[in-house]
Amino acid sequence: MLKQKFSRNRWINNLNPCVSVVIVNYNAGLLLTDCVDAALEQTQQVIVVDNASSDSSLSELTREFPSEHCLQIIRLDKNVGFAAGCNIGLKAATASFILFLNPDCILAPGAVDRLLQVIKQDNYIGMVGGRLLNSDGSEQGGSRRAIPTPWRSLVRALGLYRLAKYWPRLFFDFHLHQQPLPEKPIEIEAISGALMLVRRQAIEEVGAWDEDYFLHCEDLDWCMRFRQRGWKIIFVPDVQILHHKGACSQARPIFVAWHKHRGMMRFYQKFFHDQYPAILMWLVFIGVWMRFAAVVTFHTISYLGSLAGLRRG
Repeated sequence: MLKQKFSRNRWINNLNPCVSVVIVNYNAGLLLTDCVDAALEQTQQVIVVDNASSDSSLSELTREFPSEHCLQIIRLDKNVGFAAGCNIGLKAATASFILFLNPDCILAPGAVDRLLQVIKQDNYIGMVGGRLLNSDGSEQGGSRRAIPTPWRSLVRALGLYRLAKYWPRLFFDFHLHQQPLPEKPIEIEAISGALMLVRRQAIEEVGAWDEDYFLHCEDLDWCMRFRQRGWKIIFVPDVQILHHKGACSQARPIFVAWHKHRGMMRFYQKFFHDQYPAILMWLVFIGVWMRFAAVVTFHTISYLGSLAGLRRG
């Protein structure tokens, strides 16, 4: 593991010393430089943990910031996964609050200060997140979430969420972004690991990221554990972040799908196996792997179709 620090003359008196930014990178391309650039405008410490990227993302970053003393790069010899990468960055972070940020996210001006303002309003707030946006300005589903319990997942998979207008408690849809946007920060069950400002004191009580997740569901796991220990999770609607979702994973869709569905299985088994009837858990597990099979089939057909098109061309 190779660590690098950069230094350049930069006016830092107006940058926030209370927040360390941790960015776990894997082949994010030019988006990494844009992400770091926006973060450096708002904080005094930005840590990039690189999961053995094979693209030009790090070379572009060091070319853009050849002597930035607020930037630290930790190069890993292999891809250890998102959760493990976050924990490595966490160990290097020095501030009282840590902002975990995806390399395909672009912070809006003032975002860090606003998130920090909200988390400091209550000593029992453990983490806060903002509103993740697509390039067309629409809100992404991960910004504000309810925990996808086995029952809620089954409701979603079977389309029963359409009955929520008649029986909202029974057929609750965990996709909260389809609900009206709140006018002020509100407490919710989960936010996205793509943008997560976390109190160090809470991490010391709850524990670090669960490294048994390689990719996906580790943020839901952390949210569950925070709430189990009594820490609040807050969604801040006026903090808007552009998120180029999937930019780091589109080159290996089946690899990503495998770890996503494996993460879902671990999440359900870890938190719900004693709370739900065995038959319901089996239905959920079958649904998870059927969904994975459908994803693999789709990408395989798409790949074969593209090959056939190239041969015809």
